[in-house]
Amino acid sequence: MAKVVFVAGLLALATRAVAQDGTPSPTVDPRWLAADTTAKTATFELIASLTGANGALNFNGFRDGELTLTVPLGWTVVMQFRNHDGMLPHSAEVIEDTHPLPTQPVTPAFPRAVTVRLAEGLPSEGRDDLRFIADKGGSYLIFCGVPGHGAAGMWIRLEVSGSVRQPSLAATPAGKH
Repeated sequence: MAKVVFVAGLLALATRAVAQDGTPSPTVDPRWLAADTTAKTATFELIASLTGANGALNFNGFRDGELTLTVPLGWTVVMQFRNHDGMLPHSAEVIEDTHPLPTQPVTPAFPRAVTVRLAEGLPSEGRDDLRFIADKGGSYLIFCGVPGHGAAGMWIRLEVSGSVRQPSLAATPAGKH
């Protein structure tokens, strides 16, 4: 009898965890990233609020650094930003990897690594391109500049590395952020 109660309790906990979260784990879509090795350009489709995860405060369904875009040092990066959120405005900028996270826009880590209307955000289905040269190696954040959004988890990672030859996109292992 105790075994049945224990198993029933485990099933109830598992069901409750799914009901509370309600969103499946995000997956990386390889179509989000394209590389032109001749022109040394990485093009990344950056989608604000792709899913309802984190109250829709996410990029491509990922939050709190759970996704990492890695690009070779010296490459041009084009981020094609789109706000998929039907209610809230969003923006994007590349900032230094800093903690605690800022609560509003800060100076971008690279010239032109910022959308228009950074603090106000772009409306639903608003689009803008961030285009910059990744000329400084290191770790950076792709961060929503609308006050409070980035600090609430709306950020993913950008790594600029002199040791890679191709850009890549990967889920960030737990505990790395």
